[in-house]
Amino acid sequence: MADEKLLKQEIMDKVKEIYKLRKAKETFVKGKTRIGYSGRCFDEKEMLAAVDAVLDFWLTLGPKGIEFCESFKNYLGNKHCLVTNSGSSSNLLAISALCSDSIANPIRPWDEVITTAVTFPTTLNPIIQNKLTPVFVDIEEDTYNIDASLIEAAVSSKTRAIVFAHTLGNPAEMDKIMAIAKKYKLYVVEDTCDALDSIYEGKYCGSFGDFSTFSFYAAHHITMGEGGALCTNSSELYRAALSYRDWGRACYCQTGEKNPNGACGHRFDFKFKGLPEGYDHKYVYSNIGYNLKPLDIQCAIGLEQLKKLPDFTKARKKNFNLLYDFMKKYEDKFILPRSLPKADASWFAFPLTIREDAGFTKKALVTFLESKNIETRMLFAGNILNQPGYKNINHRISGQLTNSDQVLHKTFFLGVYPGITQEKLEYITDCIDEFFK
Repeated sequence: MADEKLLKQEIMDKVKEIYKLRKAKETFVKGKTRIGYSGRCFDEKEMLAAVDAVLDFWLTLGPKGIEFCESFKNYLGNKHCLVTNSGSSSNLLAISALCSDSIANPIRPWDEVITTAVTFPTTLNPIIQNKLTPVFVDIEEDTYNIDASLIEAAVSSKTRAIVFAHTLGNPAEMDKIMAIAKKYKLYVVEDTCDALDSIYEGKYCGSFGDFSTFSFYAAHHITMGEGGALCTNSSELYRAALSYRDWGRACYCQTGEKNPNGACGHRFDFKFKGLPEGYDHKYVYSNIGYNLKPLDIQCAIGLEQLKKLPDFTKARKKNFNLLYDFMKKYEDKFILPRSLPKADASWFAFPLTIREDAGFTKKALVTFLESKNIETRMLFAGNILNQPGYKNINHRISGQLTNSDQVLHKTFFLGVYPGITQEKLEYITDCIDEFFK
């Protein structure tokens, strides 16, 4: 009879061989090999972690999820962490939790939330889906972040929250934002999906607000393939978000809780109006929720990725700085990206805005780069109010959206992720030089 331990080791050895074979076949051919704006960076360790999790066959969220949450919240310095199936779901959970009757001071329908029009759809969508009124303020033209100097003028008697992203990993002006939030008693949600490992005033982005959200999609700083996380320092908000993630149930036991009477020891001791006394707390629903959990396999991969994050960040910063130094000679053609003095950005990408008098169009440049197999991307939706799906949403605009409109027409970005080697970066800069020649 075969020994299970020996069989497992044989499988793991074969996984390592497969990785080495695939890695050996990787080559870069100028003009033929596609240079992505981002992508997965991994080695045999992530593959081994995934296979190990499959062999354990837990499948649903379980021990690896708990381990990842502990590691992730400790890395950031937050008290609570939930893993989710996507960064988009994390945003939905954050806004839904803030609207829940299970918290002491919920946001009510048609209350106002200050945000930006230069946004990813699923940063804005939960505001609309929860029947709140987005109030749009403009961004800064070179940081691409919410203009903190415009926020206070947008505050009204109905304002309850500020929701924004650290755009492309560039930290927003958190000291001013948090001061305004404190003055007017507003909730703050930091969409940190593109900004993992970015720092402002010595603190990680995602450790300032009432909620912070993260994405582990294949394009982001670390990946689980799909996946995300939600962090908070409030036990009340954590329990509300956990409820919404796990079908809306009142019980806050972790998935796979082994104590038959629940983690609290009172699973059958609760009494709720309309339910029989002692009704199983696992089947009491305090919110109208969802099922937004990832798989334990994903969290196993995420644990290995998190160990690599410091090296990933170093590579991103190096690639960004090299590209920035190169682009200085074309500063008369482009508005180059800027970080605030208190910010230390782990850039997701390198944004460029074409100046009005540059003498060429965004379409001409990105079409040229794409023809050279260099991937480009727009800065998300541009001014999202111009997108077809958002034409008729209930909203308010505070001031003008001049810079948001400029992004729509003039801005795109290039990649700086760790998979862009020195050879690839030199090819990108050679192609930009070629365009101008």
